[in-house]
Amino acid sequence: MANFSRIEVVTKMYETGIVPVFYHPDPAICISILKVCYHAGIRVFEFTNRGDFAHKTFEELVRFAAIELPEMVLGIGSIVDPATAALYLQLGANFIVSPIMNPEVAKVCNRRKVAWVPGCGTLTEISEAESIGAEVVKIFPAEQVGGLKFIKAVKGPCPWSSIMPTGGVEPNKEVVTHWLNKGAHCVGIGSSLFSQDNEGDFNLIQIENQLMALTEAVTAMNRTLIRHSNRSVVIG
Repeated sequence: MANFSRIEVVTKMYETGIVPVFYHPDPAICISILKVCYHAGIRVFEFTNRGDFAHKTFEELVRFAAIELPEMVLGIGSIVDPATAALYLQLGANFIVSPIMNPEVAKVCNRRKVAWVPGCGTLTEISEAESIGAEVVKIFPAEQVGGLKFIKAVKGPCPWSSIMPTGGVEPNKEVVTHWLNKGAHCVGIGSSLFSQDNEGDFNLIQIENQLMALTEAVTAMNRTLIRHSNRSVVIG
């Protein structure tokens, strides 16, 4: 069962500004990455459903976080069908991210009042997703969909839309704060943050330092989120 309500998830996404997106088949490596993210100030983390037995790894992450990282909001990405969404909800996912806009996944998430973040590429898709319960929508890959210009175009007629660009967002504070200043609710950062050396090892110190710089930059922006009943209005 989810530990955080969907409004808590959406708010935490906005406050943190950054959602690391990560997959690895080794649970021990995933736990080490999760710990580094937490210590750097990250409070929302997306594990992706990419490989065989990914749900087993996710289950270990949920159990570990519940004891050692209680403020971490764990979610699952790359979910394209309702059956897989239901599986991860049973394992404790606090939010479901999809690369597509599948209304059947929305139904499963809404039934449990769990945040659903669908992938959208047009204003029509965003509107449809919002009409069936999406508080935040994902654009992926962000630059190919239209990037900053796309967000600006959407926010013109639909200023209430909350958008999470993912894919092509570089892990440096100038890029991240630029996306946020232009109206992104938060940004998803994956492989560009979690680079590996020739031996396939992750530089945990480098990852933590990068994330600390990013979280400090977001904090310095003094972003404000005002909640009005079930709507969220972003200022700053």
